[in-house]
Amino acid sequence: MTDAVLDVRKASMRDIPKILELINSYAVKGIMLPRTEFEMSENIRDFSVAYDGDVLLGCAALHFYTPTTAEVRSLAVWPHLSRHGVGRSLVTSLEAEARENDLDAIFAFTYVPGFFAKMGFIEVERGELPLKAWKDCLRCPKFQNCDEIAVLKSLSDRGRAKVLEPLQTIELVQLPTPARIGYR
Repeated sequence: MTDAVLDVRKASMRDIPKILELINSYAVKGIMLPRTEFEMSENIRDFSVAYDGDVLLGCAALHFYTPTTAEVRSLAVWPHLSRHGVGRSLVTSLEAEARENDLDAIFAFTYVPGFFAKMGFIEVERGELPLKAWKDCLRCPKFQNCDEIAVLKSLSDRGRAKVLEPLQTIELVQLPTPARIGYR
């Protein structure tokens, strides 16, 4: 498929079976987290897909974390297509979406930092991206022994600083429990 005609677009519900097949083909190798139909349905608006006709070539998601940052996640391309610009087209599309939403930075956790370096990302310490670690990584079987590399791309002059800013403004709120509101 060297002359693939890429159609990169936002994913729809009808894309879910093909996206699941692709992502879960990597999950069985321990390279990605497995996804369920329920998870995909909840998060389909995050996803973009690349097609050649009716053949899914790849997928990726842009998951918003704060008003200024988002993660490039679930980037997957069928292995026999990895050198034909599918991944680059998907990440470029997600970056454009991030810029349209006035984000200051996008980040990813990856096993292929060289790919992201070619796209203008720099390696950063995982600890610089705490929202990711506490929100999503807790359910990962590799949480205590993560071997992914964190990468970040600044989209504005404030990019890297904006990723760290939420650490300084986090305020914990005590949620009501049945005992606190009089239920026994």
